[in-house]
Amino acid sequence: MLDWTDRHARYMLRQISQRTLLYTEMVTTGALLHTNPARWLDYHHDEHPLALQLGGNQPHALAQCVKLAAQWQYDEVNLNVGCPSDRVQEGAFGACLMATPNIVADCVKAMQDASNLPITVKCRIGIDDQDEEQGLQDFIETVQAAGCKTFIVHARKAWLKGLSPKENREIPPLNYPRVHRLKKDFPDLELIINGGFKTLDECAEQLAHLDGVMIGREAYHNPMVLADADQRIFGATNAPICREALIHKMHAYAERQYRDGVAVKHITRHMLGLLHGIPGGRRWRRVLSEKAPRDGATPDILLEAWHAATH
Repeated sequence: MLDWTDRHARYMLRQISQRTLLYTEMVTTGALLHTNPARWLDYHHDEHPLALQLGGNQPHALAQCVKLAAQWQYDEVNLNVGCPSDRVQEGAFGACLMATPNIVADCVKAMQDASNLPITVKCRIGIDDQDEEQGLQDFIETVQAAGCKTFIVHARKAWLKGLSPKENREIPPLNYPRVHRLKKDFPDLELIINGGFKTLDECAEQLAHLDGVMIGREAYHNPMVLADADQRIFGATNAPICREALIHKMHAYAERQYRDGVAVKHITRHMLGLLHGIPGGRRWRRVLSEKAPRDGATPDILLEAWHAATH
């Protein structure tokens, strides 16, 4: 979710669901330790519960980043061992680390020693020619022994040789039963499944087998998929937010950000999918896409787009 789930996207998602755990985009240890950390770590207090997702392979550097996360009062730190992008392959982290579970274990141990924050790991079911059965079993056993109690498992392999990052999200087949078997083998671990989920009905089916479900791309492209999550998944009794109320909340947020010098386009780019699949959606997207990037665009562009979509 690089360049997607920034603080503006997360603020919007939090208005839709109060209970869902939100994750930052993956931030590398180098970015945090060698640039201004506030650029990556600052967030709105409403975003809680919020997890910082880190990319890296050096225990000491990751431990330093965990200390920053504690200073910024994040609720969890997640080590990404699943991203297959060219950037992470060049840096030998992300999904590459599935080939070296002992390094991941060392990283987890150092991260846990750095603070009291929960440390979780996001991984794939394997990489390249790695055996999905024994390879994944060995990886989980090794990292669990270092103290990790929560794993988010993307239920498909990552092919680091031969597939692009986009192809890695779509071509390797999903294997949900493999993650279900993992839960049976490690009943005391918290196991969360990720990969291809588009509806809360699909999530509910997985919760019969596992402890949680992560939704990535669908929650970004169709944010209202989370509208009923608090009620259906977490048992909340309040009514879900409607699109019109959400847009007015985001208009108020955009006005505050605009006064602080944030261009409207940095907020509206995350809102294109709010009317996904309903009448008026095309008009909504057209107004935001054409007018928000212009010089002098103000937050009122949101109200203009809503009016165009509903009249």
